[in-house]
Amino acid sequence: MKTYLGKMRGERTRRPFVGWQDAFWSWLGAFSGMALICWLSAGWLSNGLLIVGSFGATSVLIYAAPESPFAQPSHVLFGSMVSAAVGVGCYQWLGATPMSMALAVSLSILVMQLTHTVHPPGAAAALIAVAGGDNLHALGWWFPLVPIGAGCLIMLMVAILINNLARHRRYPRYW
Repeated sequence: MKTYLGKMRGERTRRPFVGWQDAFWSWLGAFSGMALICWLSAGWLSNGLLIVGSFGATSVLIYAAPESPFAQPSHVLFGSMVSAAVGVGCYQWLGATPMSMALAVSLSILVMQLTHTVHPPGAAAALIAVAGGDNLHALGWWFPLVPIGAGCLIMLMVAILINNLARHRRYPRYW
């Protein structure tokens, strides 16, 4: 029992310092990516179709932690789309119930791990697919493509352009 509880203490570690330049590039990327998604959604699409809550978390990863494995393009795109599809399937099978929400999140994690595309906001996309409103549920199997796939592609294009403007940044690390 002592060993088990000892694991919960964590370890002392030095946290990396983030300078103002890195913070600026992260801000610029997040602002540009989300502004483009919001502009496209308001200007060309109806009902804010491209605006999904999980995109906020995706922005943190691809703009503020671009070296993370979770931020790499294959993880962002496929992890999000596969998870959204899992969520749609759970909703269509069990409706918007607590069981389907729990299944959507847990199954999306399982599928992302098995496909080597873990992207934490993907689990949020799965949950959104189940817990979303009538407009979202009306999308059905389109939800993984639009808004999830399209939004991820837009953010990835912006991340590739913005992150590589800084001399000390390189994105992606791998595809």
